[in-house]
Amino acid sequence: MAKVTTTTSGIFFAIFSVAVSRQYCAMMLLFPANKTLIDKKEKSMTSFFKLNIENKMVFGYLPLFLFIILITIYPLININKVNEINESIIHNDVIFLEVADKMVDSLLAQDSYGHRYLILNNDDILNLFWQRSNEFNLLIARIQNLPEQKDIPIKQLVSLHDEFNDLYEERIEELNNPSMPTDKKYNETIKDTLNELIGLIKTTVRNVKRKQKKKLFQAQEIGLQAFRVTSILAGIAILFGTGMASLIARGILRSISQLKLAIKEISKGKFNHPPNVNTHDELGELADAVKEMIQRLAHLEKMSLDANPLTRLPGGIAIEEILKERLQSGQQLAFCLLDLDNFKSFNDRYGYAKGNEIIRETAKIIETSVEKYGAISDFVGHIGGDDFALITTPENHKAICDNIIREFDRRVVTFYDTEDAENGYIIGKTRQNQEMKFPIMTISIAVVTNHDGKSQSNHVKIGEIAAELKEYAKSVPGSVCVVNRREEKA
Repeated sequence: MAKVTTTTSGIFFAIFSVAVSRQYCAMMLLFPANKTLIDKKEKSMTSFFKLNIENKMVFGYLPLFLFIILITIYPLININKVNEINESIIHNDVIFLEVADKMVDSLLAQDSYGHRYLILNNDDILNLFWQRSNEFNLLIARIQNLPEQKDIPIKQLVSLHDEFNDLYEERIEELNNPSMPTDKKYNETIKDTLNELIGLIKTTVRNVKRKQKKKLFQAQEIGLQAFRVTSILAGIAILFGTGMASLIARGILRSISQLKLAIKEISKGKFNHPPNVNTHDELGELADAVKEMIQRLAHLEKMSLDANPLTRLPGGIAIEEILKERLQSGQQLAFCLLDLDNFKSFNDRYGYAKGNEIIRETAKIIETSVEKYGAISDFVGHIGGDDFALITTPENHKAICDNIIREFDRRVVTFYDTEDAENGYIIGKTRQNQEMKFPIMTISIAVVTNHDGKSQSNHVKIGEIAAELKEYAKSVPGSVCVVNRREEKA
């Protein structure tokens, strides 16, 4: 108990010292005379907030981690002590008490069979007498295997039991030999030896029970001590953790509030309010990313005004800027112009609503083909009407364009009436109002690459070449893809 009291007092003294130190520092901050101390504190706080969040957490919570380790290890040590005590009780004391009861029962039974034999002189009863004797010896052997034997008088028990057996043997020999003189004191001596033997067992049982109670009290004291010390350590850890969490959280929440304010302004469409975050941690990096995002969103908002309302794909301005940007960065690309053949005659025959469905389906086919065979950086745009643009890489354009042609030819017939689809044409009028047959709609694709690094390095020149190739492609029957020169068809 003295040890527990000393430990508890020491911990309370440590808590008191920490509290006094904190109050002292707080008082010093109130007086201008301690300017040096204030400057040092501000300098250390500035250095602390320059750390990234991970280092702040590690630096701030390292003492807390040590407390947690102590809180974990200390109870485990005491639990181990309690377990050792419990094991001693279970594997030693409980077994001895059980064996002791059986030993007394065995002795009483052996004495009873001895008295009966002396009266009845029956060999079966004598065998039972020796069986009980052997049973007592087996119980002695169990006691000898116990882990704690120093307080059990095993030798004395064995000696008294041997003496008890010898007395009965002498009494039996006297009974079987009438010539021997009868000694009436044998019965009293046997009784005294038995009583001494049983008394010794009961005395040992009382001693073991007393020590068992002492062990239980000791285990209880260890548990209480572990509870007290762990509670105190947990209290200190909570106080320290709360203080460090408050310190770290204030800096993080300030940065978050700035980011929140900036995002709220962005949601209103205002892109001139970047977050005011000057930390060097992840939130500072996030603030820088938000600033870049603001610039990008301002650019995207400008681009979205140019988006086609039917397909929601970027329009001509966006296509031109993306093409120009990638050419200036030196990227190798393939610029594709896509146009639908006989689209006007389809509109005249089925109406603009049906024509809009064709436009949306074509946009879907192009986007799906890019997702399947292209790259994340590929760009799809809608110039207007039935004209589309695609910017991809030289190595991917063939697979993309082949899939577009294949899917377009497969799906476009579903937009025609059964009769027109079977005929393979529709009857319509030309711009000169002349009636003629117009084939089922097809798609023409013109592809210009800049892999040679010459004429195709200028976005204007690429646009001109693509327009010329598209006109040539439209003059070729069916859905075709023309690459760079008119004679290169895919």
